[in-house]
Amino acid sequence: MARTRYASDRGLTSRMLLTMFLLGLVYVVFVGAFFVIAPKWGGVALAVAVVFLLAQYFFSDRLTLFAMHGREVSAEEAPELHGVIDRIIALSDAPKPRVAIADTDVPNAFATGRNQKKAVVCVTTGLLRRLDPVELEGVLAHEMAHVAHKDVAVMTIASFLGVCAGLITRFGLEWGLWGGFNRRDSNDQNTGLILLAVVAVSAVAYAISFLLTRALSRYRELSADRAAALLTGRPSALASALTKVSGEIARIPSRDLRSAEPFNAFFFAPAFTKGFSVSNLFSTHPSLDKRLAQLQKISAQLGRGE
Repeated sequence: MARTRYASDRGLTSRMLLTMFLLGLVYVVFVGAFFVIAPKWGGVALAVAVVFLLAQYFFSDRLTLFAMHGREVSAEEAPELHGVIDRIIALSDAPKPRVAIADTDVPNAFATGRNQKKAVVCVTTGLLRRLDPVELEGVLAHEMAHVAHKDVAVMTIASFLGVCAGLITRFGLEWGLWGGFNRRDSNDQNTGLILLAVVAVSAVAYAISFLLTRALSRYRELSADRAAALLTGRPSALASALTKVSGEIARIPSRDLRSAEPFNAFFFAPAFTKGFSVSNLFSTHPSLDKRLAQLQKISAQLGRGE
């Protein structure tokens, strides 16, 4: 990774290492149990999961932009947006990412790409309409901190076990519901019991990996907030952007929010539909109060009152 002026975060590094270590343990146990229970299916399941992992790792920038209907824009097409990013580049001494705009009223932004050379930062037209330049700078500094920390690559690798276990659980259940739980093979072996055991082990592995990756995701958001606030020296501007975006998202029609929710892991702020849901319990982002409290603390450290 190219050296940048983003503040280092030992807490982030420690949390990443611990989470990856725990995920590694779960992965070893899962693979071992899977091959003991159903050795014939192990290679196929692993191959499918690897394909998904490689596709997400190498094409995350294109896939996410395509799904969000984002398009790259030049400095001539969006001079103000490029100007803000150029200021952040000057502060951080980081390579300039590709710049894109997604035409949606949901106010948000995201960064994707496996490294700084492949990075793209995208903002929505809804965000551009609602934030002033100082607030926008805070949001973009946050997104570019994700790029500097290689968060996309780290989270892609961390989610590999969950993807693998999730696929096995889903396909196993579908097969079982079509009669697989009642089948026997030529050796009078109860294939249904084997399938049920595979589904159970996969479901447990998926649940544990899901919780670990969500915890890592929430911490990386706090770390990106911290890095952006220290880089720009304006934690209050980032706090204002967070408050404004969260408030505006609450006013977006539920239909539009539901279409955006699958991309919450990439977003600056999660797009939740109104009311309580399970996704609020296992969010990819910390609560707004927690993020604002951290920014207030940084503001006090910098000698800036809110």
